[in-house]
Amino acid sequence: MEQKTTIFGIRAIIEAIESNSTIDKVYLQKGLRGDLYFELEKLIKKNKISTSHVPVEKLNRLSKHNNHQGAVAKISPITFYDLEELIEKKIDSGKTPLFIILDQLSDVRNFGAIIRTAECTGVDGIIIQKSGSAPVNAETIKTSAGAAFKIPICKVDHIKDAIFQFQAANISLVAATEKTETSIYDINLKQPLAIIMGSEYKGVSNSVLKIVDYKAKLPLLGEIGSLNVSVACGAFLYETIRQRLS
Repeated sequence: MEQKTTIFGIRAIIEAIESNSTIDKVYLQKGLRGDLYFELEKLIKKNKISTSHVPVEKLNRLSKHNNHQGAVAKISPITFYDLEELIEKKIDSGKTPLFIILDQLSDVRNFGAIIRTAECTGVDGIIIQKSGSAPVNAETIKTSAGAAFKIPICKVDHIKDAIFQFQAANISLVAATEKTETSIYDINLKQPLAIIMGSEYKGVSNSVLKIVDYKAKLPLLGEIGSLNVSVACGAFLYETIRQRLS
């Protein structure tokens, strides 16, 4: 699967972007120059594609020593959904919406585990940011046990874009954070809801915390001050299901 989602060569990547293929990330050789390179760089910036500048040895490994011309790209093996259309479809269904927003989550194994739990708990969609988020790659799909093919995943320019769309649709936002005294068990999770999980190291960003409807935490009774994000997400989701089934 990984080989099928890797392309190399500047012209090939330009054509992939122009044909609206979903590019997860582009790896560019450090110090690369030339007209074709600048054309690619312009397209990358225009489409807000995640990019890393790496040594040639990295590109050799990614391309399995094929003629990469200083550029290798990873194409997502899944098709991403339009958030606005997904929200409208869910509201029209008459069922209570439940979404997950991932704020700069970077570990593909955590991402995959969250996708798997989300699918098992009936989540309607997962929202990630175009840049700075873990990619949907072969490892993500493997960790999700294939659930990445079964649950809609949306990409937005910025997490705040998703938040404003949800609020406009009367879907409440609850952020998982330790920066609150409110327990998840004290919040009404039966209402239309989007749960926000933060990055592994910084949690939900402060700018996001300022605009959500609720902030909630899980009780921690041991000496370690935080849970793994995928475990915490599972706890939030199953408390939501418990409330909705009661």
